[in-house]
Amino acid sequence: MASTGSPNTVTSADERPYVVFGYGSLIFKPHKMLFHAAPGFLKGYVRRFAQKSHDHRGTPENPGRVVTLVHKEDWDHVSALDPFPDDNVVWGVAHTIDPAHAAEVRDYLGRWCLHDGYTLEEIDIYGLEDGHEKCYVGRPDNPSFIGSEPIDQLAERIWHSVGPSGPNKEYLYRLAEAVRRLAPESHDSHLFELEVRGIRLQRELQQADSSITLSRPDAENWTLRLAVLAASLVAAQTNYNLTCRLYSMKGG
Repeated sequence: MASTGSPNTVTSADERPYVVFGYGSLIFKPHKMLFHAAPGFLKGYVRRFAQKSHDHRGTPENPGRVVTLVHKEDWDHVSALDPFPDDNVVWGVAHTIDPAHAAEVRDYLGRWCLHDGYTLEEIDIYGLEDGHEKCYVGRPDNPSFIGSEPIDQLAERIWHSVGPSGPNKEYLYRLAEAVRRLAPESHDSHLFELEVRGIRLQRELQQADSSITLSRPDAENWTLRLAVLAASLVAAQTNYNLTCRLYSMKGG
């Protein structure tokens, strides 16, 4: 089982390390004050792109979508459109905070997460020696919770949304790749299916661009043909006028 702290972590007998479970951007973009990372997983939860992002991967006018952690029983009440109803395990990373900066990290994560509707909870993390740690969860009653959306519609939203932290699709691709690398058994049906649909949208766009590019030589060929035809008509008209003049000079 993975440890919650580094071998060099020094704490007193009654001091418990501050550990936060990351299931979204904290997996691939950890805070600089995080001290040690160990893969782990949760039971009885789902990770879904069900949280509106107004200030990171979208804007207030066009909010993107980021993942939130939802209790499985809560999700079942709002997820009639979910194509993966049997998911109930979430892989992520347990981050141990550098004790010297624990208060600073608490403040940073609190401001960042609570601002967008997350709630701090204590959860059981499997794969760790001491698995009762903290995690920010998106409850269905928070103002940024969007709930279940048709997966094609959700993929389109993620593909087109952009915010101060960058394109929403970049968040999707980096998270999918990071989860895939956590452990041989780490898997997320919802996340990986959105990744596939995002790549499909990208290919369709590239194919559309290729079709436009391929059509340009045809347009240029037609322009050239029309220019040659116009020149030929001018030459024919000139020859006709010359012929008529010679004919009139002969008194024909």
